[in-house]
Amino acid sequence: MDRADFRSDTVTTPTPAMRRAMADAVVGDDVLREDPTIQRLEELAAGLLGKEAALFVPTGTMANQIGVKLFTKPGDEILAEEQCHILNYEAGAIGLISGVVARPIPSARGVFTAADVERRIRGVDVHASRTALICVENTHNLAGGVPWTLAELDAVRSVATARGIPMLMDGARLFNACAAERVGAAEYAARADLAWFALSKGLSAPVGSVLCGTRAAIEECRRIRKQLGGGMRQAGVLAACGIVALESMRERLVDDHARARRLAEGVAGLPGVQLDPNDVRTNIVMIPLRETIAARVADRLAREHGVLAVAMGAARIRLVTHREIDDSHVARAIAAFEAVLAA
Repeated sequence: MDRADFRSDTVTTPTPAMRRAMADAVVGDDVLREDPTIQRLEELAAGLLGKEAALFVPTGTMANQIGVKLFTKPGDEILAEEQCHILNYEAGAIGLISGVVARPIPSARGVFTAADVERRIRGVDVHASRTALICVENTHNLAGGVPWTLAELDAVRSVATARGIPMLMDGARLFNACAAERVGAAEYAARADLAWFALSKGLSAPVGSVLCGTRAAIEECRRIRKQLGGGMRQAGVLAACGIVALESMRERLVDDHARARRLAEGVAGLPGVQLDPNDVRTNIVMIPLRETIAARVADRLAREHGVLAVAMGAARIRLVTHREIDDSHVARAIAAFEAVLAA
């Protein structure tokens, strides 16, 4: 049985143009700063985000961990939404690598408020950790791909600036947020001291993320990348894919969003589903179920219908649209949910 793979937008394979770019890439030793293709990618990324400089790193997790380490020292505290990637999907790396603790901020939809931040900033106290960093995730994965608005970010940034606390933007799906909100990447990135995006999610590149910030910040990020084992040699073959992704994949993200919305509308009225299609803003569809049957439903979707999805806990299923999902896959997923939930 062929498969309709909705598990993540990370499952995409390189496009033919990416494969050609890999084969033709001019490369050098990037640790020695001699890879022209990586340099071109970094210049392109910095320009798109309106920052002075950029740094190509292997993964989004490394990008987050470099950012946390850049702005903190051991014993500090970071503020982050309680369901964000940094706190839930990076294996406790903030403690292991940076020696910091987290103060989670609960929220209804992955977006916290300026008041939420203000209440949690530590005052000067010999007994308390120093509040050293505010982290935002845009779009927010576990909230269902919710993008921040500029007004929401401006409110948080105002508090951060007033209290002298830097902001890190986990923009793994930043360009999805741009497409949904019709906001330029540079406008988003201007609200953060350091921002990054993934090339390997909706943009379809096989590997990599790019950190963007001031020249001084990126120089220090380069040193931290080396400490974490992220210094790569002739990695221009990977950066070449990233260039293709940035030049040709950003505009088509609206197609993924439209298909995600169509999928949500198709399953919203099915038995046992508690989904408001208006909550689906980008390419992630979180389907809440009335019963704790998510694992069984996901198993049957895969075994009986070839529709791959992820059970997110006991009563929620996640589906993600991407370049390799077309209209027929969406129709197939809706029909599969109808069959499984009817049973």
